[in-house]
Amino acid sequence: MKYYILAGEASGDLHGSNLIKELKNKDPLANIRCWGGDKMEATGATLVKHYKELAFMGFLEVLQNIQTILKNIKKCKTDILQYHPDALILIDYPGFNLRIAKWAKKKNIKVIYYISPQVWAWKENRVKLIKKCVDKMLVILPFEKEFYTKWNYEVEYVGHPLVEVVDDFLSENFSSQISSNIIALLPGSRQQEILKKLPIMLQVVNHFPQYQFIVAKAPGLDEEFYTQLLAPYKNVSSVINKTYLLLLKSKAALVTSGTATLETALFAVPQIICYKGSAFSYQIAKRLIKIKFIGLVNLIMNKEVVKELIQDELTVEHLKTELNLLLSNEIKQGQIKEDYNALKSLLSKGGKASANAAESIYAYLNKLK
Repeated sequence: MKYYILAGEASGDLHGSNLIKELKNKDPLANIRCWGGDKMEATGATLVKHYKELAFMGFLEVLQNIQTILKNIKKCKTDILQYHPDALILIDYPGFNLRIAKWAKKKNIKVIYYISPQVWAWKENRVKLIKKCVDKMLVILPFEKEFYTKWNYEVEYVGHPLVEVVDDFLSENFSSQISSNIIALLPGSRQQEILKKLPIMLQVVNHFPQYQFIVAKAPGLDEEFYTQLLAPYKNVSSVINKTYLLLLKSKAALVTSGTATLETALFAVPQIICYKGSAFSYQIAKRLIKIKFIGLVNLIMNKEVVKELIQDELTVEHLKTELNLLLSNEIKQGQIKEDYNALKSLLSKGGKASANAAESIYAYLNKLK
């Protein structure tokens, strides 16, 4: 069968690549075309456009790049029609993917969504569009099934794909030496968000001279971009494409909100969640977003497992105070580890997410034949 997969971010590229591997296990003749990244391309899929050309974050940033976004949407529609897939598989990235879903439904293309948009956080009315345009929804967070039930929409929970990704890495690197003096800085994958958060993270470095700070670089950005940011800090090093190895060796981490917070938790590393956007985008989001937390760890557990420093709270002083608490308070460290274990147990129910998703997709399409 022919599959067209759309992923617009680094995390989507990761989960998309694992889904492609499992689809090929189920369907050895699978022909796959995609928008994603290096990982999806490495599986043998034909990459049409890289996610680094699609990553616009925040309301203001989207407005500033609206012409580019509209050109990408037009290009995507044309390419899908020429390819004529058996199914269009969308991975998160709702601003772009839901537009394509609405169009694809009119073209009688089967639409499967793997990793639901976070409609439970804001724009809940998008569920109405999802019900009309998405033929099958596969969700990865335990509470999402209940959320969609409220809207009288049947979805399938397949488990969270990060559990298998991290477990595979840990099993392959179990003998790696654990260091006790490394603090990981994970400032994100987009240039805009890194510029907002990394300079604040770096100013904490001199307050903890006994620790080694290491920045996880985003593979899609130029080396010169990081060189300018890190130049004033002689005791800060960096890695690229080695984030998991860094987390394996870290005592604590400062992490931008997003998928990385969950990855850090699955490595059992105490963390502080950091978020800072443009003032304009934040003020709009603040009025629209309904959830109590922004970190996936806290959202899934429905309590503050780890500290969140958001917008004006993300200061050097606050970071210094919270990091010192993480490093010195054994009771707090123990509670975080206990909560992390409970989190992993929740996400592991149902088995291997990528295989479950591939099985579901393949079975669904075969029934339609």
